[in-house]
Amino acid sequence: MSGHNKWSTIKHKKEKTDAQRGKIFTKIGREIAIAVREGGSADPNTNSKLKDVVAKAKAANMPNENIMRSIKKAAGEGEGANYKEITYEGYAPGGVAVIVEVVTDNLNRTASEVRHIFDKCGGSLGATGCVSWKFERKGVIEIDNNKGLDEDEMMMLALDAGASDVEYGQEVSVIYTDPNDFSAVRDSLEASGCTFLSAERAMVPTTTVEITDPEMAGKVQKLIDWLEDYDDTQEVFHDADLPEEEEEDD
Repeated sequence: MSGHNKWSTIKHKKEKTDAQRGKIFTKIGREIAIAVREGGSADPNTNSKLKDVVAKAKAANMPNENIMRSIKKAAGEGEGANYKEITYEGYAPGGVAVIVEVVTDNLNRTASEVRHIFDKCGGSLGATGCVSWKFERKGVIEIDNNKGLDEDEMMMLALDAGASDVEYGQEVSVIYTDPNDFSAVRDSLEASGCTFLSAERAMVPTTTVEITDPEMAGKVQKLIDWLEDYDDTQEVFHDADLPEEEEEDD
């Protein structure tokens, strides 16, 4: 697979201000807390979930001191919020499927506010499973192709690392993995000197819904933006193929 980077059209990107970076770091801090609690260890070398979150934090340019502070806080935190992970599913305008992964210490509040965002933006919150069948859980690694590798070289590098698919781009390439192979592939690529722009397990749509009407694209984008800006949201996944100018304007 090569040429047009499909992932860039379905994984919403926008320039991060300092305030937005701070919000991202706060969200990653919650993931670290959950990973330490569920993995039973504050050592990434023995806690695979924590290792994955640390890699995600580094790809998001979270400073090492922030990462270590979050790990130490999680390891020594007897009190504090008892965060839970929950996933919501629904539809944006135009029949676009949306998955929202949240971390919250108040399930009732979060459910009410997520439903409000969907309703306010012309979408609808659905039941569990209503759209998840349209997605596959995969490891997704975005690589800055600053090494100047051509398509064959990037393909060979990724497949040798254990990747399942590659979307090649002269500036950015996207590496897909089986979820169970994600950590090993990421480690291999890191050892090869690759620079990660992002590294995460994600819900990847099996097909996309092309939105060509500017007004409809704006409505879909508004819902995505509102969900992403909501404090409890960790990730938003959707199957919209939005016009590129819509992505760049936000």
